[in-house]
Amino acid sequence: MSSTSKGFSERERAAMKARAAELKKEAGRGRGNKAAADEAALLAKIGEMSEPDRAVAERIHAIVTANAPELSPKLWYGQPAYARKGKVVCFFRSGQVDKERYSTFGFNPEAKLDDDSGLWATSFAVAELSDEAEETIAALVKKAVS
Repeated sequence: MSSTSKGFSERERAAMKARAAELKKEAGRGRGNKAAADEAALLAKIGEMSEPDRAVAERIHAIVTANAPELSPKLWYGQPAYARKGKVVCFFRSGQVDKERYSTFGFNPEAKLDDDSGLWATSFAVAELSDEAEETIAALVKKAVS
């Protein structure tokens, strides 16, 4: 670590604490109604967001669940995510929470977005959702789980 580095930022430490709490909560739930509890936690987190992030996150949730019902909603580092067999495929990051000028919708390596060119995008800046943006997200989500 360089002498000018101070380690993790406050935002990064908060995200790590949120992830640790998520893992602890998941371990304590057992197998019972885990999916319903995970979705309820995700919807509660979206409900806590300020506008316009809340509206964007709600719309992305609707797009993902409609186009990839096999993905399970869950929290990942304190933000909405969608997983297959416990591995996160795609996620939403609130720009307001991250203190950025835009939110992010992204994909992890579990997503099958590979392109023959050897180059493909794995995350997208989201300031608002136009009809075209919604169609793009729907197509990417479908491809990610194909």
